[in-house]
Amino acid sequence: MIPQKIALLTDSCADISPQLARENHIFMVPLRILCADGEYLDGVNIRAADIYRRLQAGELPQTSLPAGEDIGKALRQIVAEGYDGVIAVMLSSGLSGTFNLTRVIAEECRGMLQVKVFDSLNGSLGLGMTVLQLAEDIQNGMGWRELTERRAPQLIAGSFPFFSVDTLEYLQKGGRIGKVTATAGMLLQIKPLLTFAPDGQLQSVAKVRGRHQVIDKLVALTVQRCGEHKRYNLAVANGGAPEEMAQVKEKLTAALPNYDHIWEGEIDGTLSVYIGDGILGAAVQVLD
Repeated sequence: MIPQKIALLTDSCADISPQLARENHIFMVPLRILCADGEYLDGVNIRAADIYRRLQAGELPQTSLPAGEDIGKALRQIVAEGYDGVIAVMLSSGLSGTFNLTRVIAEECRGMLQVKVFDSLNGSLGLGMTVLQLAEDIQNGMGWRELTERRAPQLIAGSFPFFSVDTLEYLQKGGRIGKVTATAGMLLQIKPLLTFAPDGQLQSVAKVRGRHQVIDKLVALTVQRCGEHKRYNLAVANGGAPEEMAQVKEKLTAALPNYDHIWEGEIDGTLSVYIGDGILGAAVQVLD
């Protein structure tokens, strides 16, 4: 049986605000953040600003997958609300086991609900844009087969976020880069720009010296990735830098004015553990 009423499921690393999630009928499961004083749920009882304070105080929280019970609870709620199908798009398997865990738990719900689980190979902006565009497609009447066989894979393959990291300190402490690289980068005020590689892991794509060059480079990378495409969505995000995000948005929309949507996001607590504050992001999602 082909589902007629379709829900969307994602995780807290999609960086979709609670309001946007409600408006678009998107169900969210939180990743867990393990702190010195206990376990918290990302986006529920801990947020990025809380992480920044802990990092600045010398604490280094750890991150963990969503609880299997939270995924199961979300799927049961979807059934209870009358949906007969759900498309789940989850944080990159290159960063987390969230996708695989969701896939395992979804198998247990097959009798109640038709489920299709996608590895976004992405996070933050790229993941959030994919889910929000799928929400619009569902509202516009796109059917299950087209959504799962064509649209979701197209959006995943066509979403390209770029992030600036203000300091390499937390990537080094979290074991993501070497200490020598981090120390040299901080001494020289080098600001790396990151994206997601095809395998879903973070990779460095550019480096600039000094904060003032970051915004222009973010915009340039996004424009370059859009290329000759005529239909596209844009997104911007920040972690503790809303004024600078506004500058990114202004320059990005001037350079790429023909967007279908532009979305704004705030970096989640999970990713903030590894990249700290002062984060800026820009993304393009090609639609043609």
